[in-house]
Amino acid sequence: MILVPQAKIDEYTTRGWWGNVTLWDLFIKNLAAQPEAEAVVDAPNRADFARGEPRRLSWAQLAVEVDRFSLRLLASNIARDDVLVVQLPNCVEQFVVYLSCARLGIIVSPVPVQYREHELGHVLHITKAVAAVTFTHIGKTDHMHHAAHMFLGLQAEHSALRALFALEDFAKGAGGQAISQAEQQLLNQAERAAKVTSNDVFTICWTSGTEAQPKGVPRSHNEWLVVAPSIIEAGGIKPHDRLLNPFPLVNMAGLSTAFAAWLVVGGTIVQHHPFSLPVFLQQLRTEKIDYTVAPPAILNKLLQNDVLLEGIDFKRLSRIGSGSAPLSDWMVRGFEEKYGVQIVNYFGSNEGAALSGNHIDIPDPALRAQFFPRAGVAGYEWSISTTRKIATRLVDVLTGQDITTANTPGELRFAGATIFSGYYNAPDLSERAFDAQGYYKTGDLFEITGEQLQFYHYIGRSKDLVIRGGVNISSEEIENLLLACPGVSEAAVVGVPDEMLGEKVCACIVAADGQEVSLASLNAFLTEHKRIARYKLPEYFLAVAALPRNPVGKILKRELREQAKALAAQPKKVMT
Repeated sequence: MILVPQAKIDEYTTRGWWGNVTLWDLFIKNLAAQPEAEAVVDAPNRADFARGEPRRLSWAQLAVEVDRFSLRLLASNIARDDVLVVQLPNCVEQFVVYLSCARLGIIVSPVPVQYREHELGHVLHITKAVAAVTFTHIGKTDHMHHAAHMFLGLQAEHSALRALFALEDFAKGAGGQAISQAEQQLLNQAERAAKVTSNDVFTICWTSGTEAQPKGVPRSHNEWLVVAPSIIEAGGIKPHDRLLNPFPLVNMAGLSTAFAAWLVVGGTIVQHHPFSLPVFLQQLRTEKIDYTVAPPAILNKLLQNDVLLEGIDFKRLSRIGSGSAPLSDWMVRGFEEKYGVQIVNYFGSNEGAALSGNHIDIPDPALRAQFFPRAGVAGYEWSISTTRKIATRLVDVLTGQDITTANTPGELRFAGATIFSGYYNAPDLSERAFDAQGYYKTGDLFEITGEQLQFYHYIGRSKDLVIRGGVNISSEEIENLLLACPGVSEAAVVGVPDEMLGEKVCACIVAADGQEVSLASLNAFLTEHKRIARYKLPEYFLAVAALPRNPVGKILKRELREQAKALAAQPKKVMT
């Protein structure tokens, strides 16, 4: 399935920005070059979230399991351009599934493990997925997610969903024996029939904006490979480096590093799930890690406690990526001065809008913590090659005029080889996502700064989102669900600042006359009746007599945010 316009393919191919190599081609190249080298490694605490012992697979061992899962897909008549929904925690099986699909032209639609029937039903409706891949259970005890059972329940409403793969057999280490010659011939024939090209869609990832439902972002092999240098070059990642991945392998943050960049450098991915600081530090000490990423709050905490960092080889781990929330110059400077570690400051989205500030382009830690290179603007040169394959502009959201002067807020917009071409099966949303010049409208507010006007400075966002732990939550989506809750007359959702997660959801509620509403009753309704992902549940509850509005009736969320912020300062009000 090719969704990128041919004119765009022709232009970027002619410029040398896109090529003819697929992700599967890169896997075969690495397999031939280093079959016995370690390719993927499970987290040591795998038993906390999935059945089976932690595993370590070489490129050759990974290839055997890819062969066997590819045969399972063929046996179920799943073929090129079919969509496969994948709900798995970070584990080696993800690579088995993703590579099998890259080989056969099957489109991977990865979803977070937190998704429940509410979100999955939407994904299945939009994609018309023919199959799903998961574990029978994800997690354990009171947080156990009966994943396979949930998909079985959804089949009644989604007739296209005809196959379900529960991967417990792989978790137990099955599939270690190479396939037969006849089976290999079958796979070779299937590959030839699929004729996968570098412009075929490889994934449909999901992103939340102001709209009430997640939007599918299709990306081709070329669109993934063109973003890999922004990670590799900014992070100083070398061939065969070992990368520790704490990001879910479901969107730009995880897939760009732990799949696309991994294949380009032929390295080793050490998986981590869910985020646990003791396990994370253990892996940094024992797995000989060359590069990783971590939220700003975690890096702040580590820098404040030298004991936690004892035993980590910082001569090897000399680069750490961060982002999703503002960085402190104290932290960026501290890691450089105390440990010789350079912090890379990332900004990005599933749609392909990305900036990265490294120590080469922005040597001063104080500047790197606050600013990003003004990439894709004539007159400025940066070390990251991706900056020469995009264009950016800052636009006044009221007038639509370009902003070229300092300290004037505007929306940052992107065009170029990294930017997607439109949302999946959503032409209206796609049309609204781009301006008249073909630039993607990020909804993020920046200003131009620096002595030579060479930097962008992030100052906020125009989209109505709550960003919790780097994951976007649509305020409109939660508001619509809350309005269905018994006893709720009006509802608004805002973000409350949180030191660790960036923001948490606050439900601002006007109760119906004579009704009582509480945080517990709201979350019980959302969990039991709407079956939404747990990370979307409100963690603060603000009862108001009326929602503040301006003269034309628009809700004044700035006022609600101030009230919610004050509420957050009261520990007894926090949901535990």
